[in-house]
Amino acid sequence: MNVILLEKVQNVGGLGDQVSVKAGFARNFLIPQGKAKPATKENLAEFEARRAEIEKIQAEELAAATVIYEKINGTVVSISSVAGDEGKLFGSIGTADIADALVAVGFSIERKVVRMPEGSLRHTGIFEIDIELHTDVVAAITVEIKATED
Repeated sequence: MNVILLEKVQNVGGLGDQVSVKAGFARNFLIPQGKAKPATKENLAEFEARRAEIEKIQAEELAAATVIYEKINGTVVSISSVAGDEGKLFGSIGTADIADALVAVGFSIERKVVRMPEGSLRHTGIFEIDIELHTDVVAAITVEIKATED
């Protein structure tokens, strides 16, 4: 399926690119999220008419993400959880827990921007976690997981 990208999509293309993607990816993700439109003549004409406006919005979003990056990059967040003798947690620390810890220290972060490619954290220790603020802006934070005294 041919689509016009309305914003930069990682591993697909940039703003204004006309790309061919699988129909399910377009129907289930790109189009509902507002990241793309079907590449019809009408949509191409509409996009070209609004191109400057869309580029301006994207530039503003990038600038806002860069400001947040300057503040959040290198932040250390501490999370306490119940753990066994060897440091294994009774449960796990996931994206929601990290987002809540960042909100507690004053950052307005949603859980969907927390990147944990290796899955949930299940041991005490210090971990490096990425926060994807924008497709071009990724901040690194340190999460310190401590065992609670119970």
